[in-house]
Amino acid sequence: MKKKQQQQHPGGGGADPWPHGAPLGGAPPGLGSWKRWVSLLPFLRFSLRDYGFCMATLLVFCLGSLFYQLGGGPPRFLLDLRQYLGNSTYLDDHGPPPSKVLPFPSQVVYNRVGKCGSRTVVLLLRILSEKHGFNLVTSDIHNKTRLTKNEQMELIKNISTAEQPYLFTRHVHFLNFSRFGGDQPVYINIIRDPVNRFLSNYFFRRFGDWRGEQNHMIRTPSMRQEERYLDINECILENYPECSNPRLFYIIPYFCGQHPRCREPGEWALERAKLNVNENFLLVGILEELEDVLLLLERFLPHYFKGVLSIYKDPEHRKLGNMTVTVKKTVPSPEAVQILYQRMRYEYEFYHYVKEQFHLLKRKFGLKSRASHPPLRPQFFIPSPLETEEPIDDEEQDDEKWLEDIYKRNQQVSLEFFLRSLKLDGSQDIKQVIWNLSSVH
Repeated sequence: MKKKQQQQHPGGGGADPWPHGAPLGGAPPGLGSWKRWVSLLPFLRFSLRDYGFCMATLLVFCLGSLFYQLGGGPPRFLLDLRQYLGNSTYLDDHGPPPSKVLPFPSQVVYNRVGKCGSRTVVLLLRILSEKHGFNLVTSDIHNKTRLTKNEQMELIKNISTAEQPYLFTRHVHFLNFSRFGGDQPVYINIIRDPVNRFLSNYFFRRFGDWRGEQNHMIRTPSMRQEERYLDINECILENYPECSNPRLFYIIPYFCGQHPRCREPGEWALERAKLNVNENFLLVGILEELEDVLLLLERFLPHYFKGVLSIYKDPEHRKLGNMTVTVKKTVPSPEAVQILYQRMRYEYEFYHYVKEQFHLLKRKFGLKSRASHPPLRPQFFIPSPLETEEPIDDEEQDDEKWLEDIYKRNQQVSLEFFLRSLKLDGSQDIKQVIWNLSSVH
């Protein structure tokens, strides 16, 4: 009993802190106080093996981080280790990655009107899309502007699924995305003086532009020689279909939409086009003031059009732009121009409405309009809109039959109006009536 008591540590009872013998040099002083701290912090107790395991873990982590950065991704053994420990993924641990920040608006549609500078603008857009990184979506279809319901749905679906931000461009009449459950994009467009647009299209179909001597043969290969070289005055004065309604009713349907009545010259289509301009188009510019149009586009849509004016004024781009000018254009006689004014009275009502809205927008941004005096606007008598039936099906009608029906109705209405306005009776020659239109102001 006495022997056992002598073996106990003089500092008090308890287990021997050095069961395998005291370290060389003897036990450090203050061992009793150290024992009390250790008893209070049991988690600090670790062996040499525990220390080695911690260092090995830290080494693996450092090497893995190094391999991750040098190889562009995690090493294979870390992926295997993750799979072994559990099939959790990055999304489980950290949630979805942050979404791409899109400009506003991120969906723009340029349903370009034919022969209104659209090829010049598309050339600019190709340069801008590479410079700013937006998705320019174009179409190889140039001669199909009105679509059936199924074609509208298919086109809207294709546009809506494009990578954003995108700018879609095509010759197509206004599409109502919200009608088919899609997000309505922002529309932009450019128009020009209706008579000038008609003359540019008339000669372009026959003789093309400076991009190639034979490109008109590719566009209109079936055109007969007598039709290709038909004098513009004869076409207008003799009331050829190409120089009469409904083919002259061209600009308004791009803003009115896909409804059949949008292709019939009348007040209904005109008012609906104005409504769509106010509600769905961010900007409708005037080709005669193209530099101001580009400046406003740069302010409204900087993600798409930033720097467009400097590119447009660059001499190298000017050379490319001059290649799209229609060749062999001639000016009709004053009598023929007056007749065109009369036949395109709805087009001019819309053109002057858009022009006034454009100038109002320029004034808000401090841009001055040109000082040149605009030409006198002909005062047209506008009859009541043509009576048409609502569409009962969505099947596409035959193009030639559609043009022929409207052409006959417009010819009858126009003839009655001309005779009434000039106080002529039906016994007089129709050619003389048309010729006398030159005196109507």
